Amino acid sequence: MLAPRLKANGRAFAQIAQFLPDLVALRRDLHAHPELGFEEVYTAGRVAEALKVCGADEVHTGIGKTGVVGVIRGRDTASGRMVGLRADMDALAMAEHNDFPWRSCKAGLMHGCGHDGHTAMLVGAARYLAETRNFNGTAVLVFQPGEEGFAGARHMIEDGLFERFPVEAVYAMHNWPALKPGTIGINPGAMMAAADRLTIEITGRGGHGAHPHLAVDPVVVAAHIITAVQSIVSRNVRPIDEAVISLCGIQAGDLHAMSVIPGSATLVGTVRTFDSEVQALVERRLSELCSAVALGLGATATVKYERIYPATINTSDEANFAADVAESLVGPEHVVRDLEPSMGAEDFSFMLQTKPGAYLRIGQGGEGNSFLHNSRYDFNDDILPLGSALHASLVEQSMPLSN
Repeated sequence: MLAPRLKANGRAFAQIAQFLPDLVALRRDLHAHPELGFEEVYTAGRVAEALKVCGADEVHTGIGKTGVVGVIRGRDTASGRMVGLRADMDALAMAEHNDFPWRSCKAGLMHGCGHDGHTAMLVGAARYLAETRNFNGTAVLVFQPGEEGFAGARHMIEDGLFERFPVEAVYAMHNWPALKPGTIGINPGAMMAAADRLTIEITGRGGHGAHPHLAVDPVVVAAHIITAVQSIVSRNVRPIDEAVISLCGIQAGDLHAMSVIPGSATLVGTVRTFDSEVQALVERRLSELCSAVALGLGATATVKYERIYPATINTSDEANFAADVAESLVGPEHVVRDLEPSMGAEDFSFMLQTKPGAYLRIGQGGEGNSFLHNSRYDFNDDILPLGSALHASLVEQSMPLSN
């Protein structure tokens, strides 16, 4: 029998550890069958089946297109309380370069961020909670589609998630290779940045490379804009605030036409911020600066600024509570209460804009090529029972039974 390599305190961990082989089998099956956002038909089916088998009181499918929600009532529900737990289910459009038996069977698709593990951990929590029901209230388990750029959390909310299941708080966690297995990280404020998409369209006048004085070269304009934009963070954003502007792509001209000055150029990139005022400042300065630089060189530039995901901001009370729950499992020496925020983004932010809650990181270790979104990444199955126990303990300690 597969035995857990990590240890943690409490009845939840001990009981969940007994069915670790089932969680590993589920996780690896999901890894082998990755699906993109809103295409998680197989994954959602496996989740719905698992929830029914483990005895969930209600299983709802098709929320936010392919989302699944399981409802488990405690031994007592007189408190009227309701707490939500969320896991993301989707994979990435990337090729996998692993060679283990459970590698992706779909070309160009891969679970490169560990959502297969997140889903398995929440299924493990569901099984334990349905077996024990050691709480006073209702647990709502949210299996969300489309986190990787599709805003699946927003779609579930717009589809009535919190009207149908009015939780008082919602929690989520993400594996983090930079933390050792058995370590849990959180902070009472920003965990992830807002992610915005930036598109700069530059219009000049095409011509012959041998006669540039008759043209307005958008490639030159793009080069000046790329350089000028670097001054926004260093000279407009306060040093104590945080922002990142990265122009990550440029398209202009034809590589087979060495002497043709194109008529236009396009730059694309991303902006990351934590504070809404900083976000607005960066957006305004980008528009002003790009337009002015282009005008000074005889061209025009338009900026399309799209706000994709807001910042993921934990509410203080729920973050501190989640840290306390984590300490009860692994001890204070294995809980980081002031975890450094990441400039990555997460659409759980939409849920935290609607409900109090907290987003945690659960360490899974790994070195070099095993970081998130790497073609050789794989979820560390050793942390499955700890993640499940943490989910379950958030429910039990949020809504304890009366003595």
